[in-house]
Formats: sequence, C-alpha cells, structure tokens
Amino acid sequence: MKSKDKDVVIYQAKNGAIEFRGNFNHETIWASQAQIAKLFGVERSVVTKHINNIFKDKEITKKSNVQKMHIANSDKPVASYSLDVILGVGYRTNSKVAIEFRKWVTRTVKDYLLKGYTINRKRIANNYGSFMKAVSDIQALLPEQVVFDPKAVLDLIKEFADTWISLDAYDKETLKPLATTVKSIKLTGEELLEALMDLKDDLLNKEQATELFANERDNGNIQGIIGNVLQSFGGKDVYPSLEEKAAHLLYFMVKNHPFTDGNKRAGAFAFIWFLRKYKAKQNRKINPTTLTALTLFIAESDPKKKDLMTALITQLLK
Repeated sequence: MKSKDKDVVIYQAKNGAIEFRGNFNHETIWASQAQIAKLFGVERSVVTKHINNIFKDKEITKKSNVQKMHIANSDKPVASYSLDVILGVGYRTNSKVAIEFRKWVTRTVKDYLLKGYTINRKRIANNYGSFMKAVSDIQALLPEQVVFDPKAVLDLIKEFADTWISLDAYDKETLKPLATTVKSIKLTGEELLEALMDLKDDLLNKEQATELFANERDNGNIQGIIGNVLQSFGGKDVYPSLEEKAAHLLYFMVKNHPFTDGNKRAGAFAFIWFLRKYKAKQNRKINPTTLTALTLFIAESDPKKKDLMTALITQLLK
C-alpha cells in the first residue's frame, strides 16, 4: 500500500507487524478504503462499516484524519484515511490477517511489560512533546475489550513519562530524592493501625481478605516503622520532606514484613493514606496501576537499593 509520498510503502509482515519502508516526509501516511481492505484481507464494505463506527464512537477525530486526494485516471477525489484510522480498522477487523496483527501488538506490549523498556533518553529529551503525543495516540487506539490490558501498561508509561530522563541517573545509581514539601508531621503507630483495621473490616465484608490480614508479627512493629520514618538526627528530620517520608513509609511497610499477611496491600494503603492525611496534592498522580507497579517493584527490589527505590518514588511525586 502506497501513501501520498510515493516513496513510502506499508504492508503487513508475516508476524502480524505493520511495517513501513521509504523516506517519511509527512507526519502520517494516507490510504484509501480499498487499500485498507487489501492490507487486512477483507471486503471494502467491512472497512466502511468499521470506519463509520470509529468516527461514531469518537475513537478518532474525523476532521483531522480524513482528506480528499486526487488520483490518476479519475476526475473525482478519493477519501483517504490517516494511519490512526488504518490501525483502528485493524483492531476491529476479524480477518486472519487482522487477528495476526492484534496478536503481534499484544505480544509486543506484553514483552515490554515483562522484560522492561528500551528507551533512547536523549531522543525523548529532545522530542518530549512528540513522545507524549505518540503515547496518547497509541492509547486511544487500544480497544477496551482486549483480554490483556495494554491500556494499563500505557497508562503506566505515561505516568512515568516525565521521569524518563531521571531514570538515566537511576541506572547509574546517582538518583537523588526530590524534597519539595516540608511539613511538621506528628504520627503514631496507633493512628495508622486504626486506619488499617478499617481497611481490614472493609476487605472482610467483601470477602477479599481473611482474619490473618494485617496482624502484627510482633507488637510494636508498626510503631517502629513510624519511628524510622519520622526519625531525626541533630535536631533535624532524617527525611525532611513529606515526599521522602511517604516513600520510606511505603518501603518499610513492604520490605519489613510487619504483618503475617497482606504486607504489600497494607503498605500501598498506608502510602496513599499518609499522602491524603497530610494533604499532599501529589497523591492525585498515583493511579491504581502506578501504585500496584510501585509496590511490586519495591517488593522485588534488592534491599541494597533502598535509597534508589525511595528516590524514584519522590521523583514520581514531584
């Protein structure tokens, strides 16, 4: 399939990937309904139906994704559709070719989730706006009904997008915590335990936990964690900012295993509870996907990397 630029060709590889060849002089490529039908191996009427539904559902804006083009040997302009529309049709079509395409997309995103990310940080730094738009465009195309949840993965990518450059420092183990909000905080283990018992009652009522949840291994475990979070030296807090205190609370709750069961859930709850209790505006940046990833990331981390883990959390809260 050829785009407006005659040097650009689009086709689907055997593994399902849509590949491009040629020199790109435009921000997108354009294809007619006939070309899209040929790409995914379906009748043109099928493409027409999917395109109409894409615009009807407002999945993609029609105004910026359709244009009339004149073609050779025809006195009538032909409607051409952008790459966003082409991919949108691929997600909705049930042909063998389109199914292979979706398998490839899911497999690719899953590999990134399980194996990590390969990021050219220098290019992102120079093209940050384009990077964010690309993430948004891909996210808009992903269908809600896909069994594997790639949209959640892209939410996480976007959530961390403004820290990609800082991750270079993380790789080099030079990442430093960001201290932005300094508050005088008075907190006891009893307060946190009371909040956790409310969580336990709620989970028990929903049959999402057992009586073992949030039972201290030893009396005073939670008070000890609060003491570590609020510790001072020479009259100054060891963790002076609200963000640093929150990060260490999450870390200690997860890594110190104060309970016989539910340490990760209790730690995640305590982290958000603490941010909200002290009215940290940044708690709105923590969505469920991000909180889950952070908690698991800490749980699997090397204890020797504690400072890096907590510094990374403060980056997210900046």
